[in-house]
Amino acid sequence: MYQHVYDTRMPGGGEIPFELPRWIACAPFEEYLGMTIEEAAEGHAVLTMPFTVKLSQGVGFMHGGAITALADTAVAMAIKSVLPEGSNFVTMDLGLKFHAPVRSGVVRAVARIIERDERNIKGEAEVFDGEGIKVATFSSVFRVRRQ
Repeated sequence: MYQHVYDTRMPGGGEIPFELPRWIACAPFEEYLGMTIEEAAEGHAVLTMPFTVKLSQGVGFMHGGAITALADTAVAMAIKSVLPEGSNFVTMDLGLKFHAPVRSGVVRAVARIIERDERNIKGEAEVFDGEGIKVATFSSVFRVRRQ
């Protein structure tokens, strides 16, 4: 399997190297949140993440930042499914509209690429709760590093 090595410099010094098990895989932050890549191919991706108390805000709903992270990662995996392994790209712009709170269950993000030019890739994702209710709509623009 392909392994991609990242050197991450920590604020204040020091390095923490880590390897992804393959090109399309969750990074440590995504694993910390409990994300699972269900599928990623041909510019589409589906990711899931369980609701946990650690991901809730003060009223007991899933924190908006956790939902945003899931949607952003889902679009990133859709993009990885069409770029050559080892390509570097980052989120340049994102927007999220909430439709309903997440109270429990497994959250699912369904993402796809909707527009692409030489360096910019626009994607969108719909996020659903465990009952299939749409809880958020996400859009983003990623920029691919020049080779």
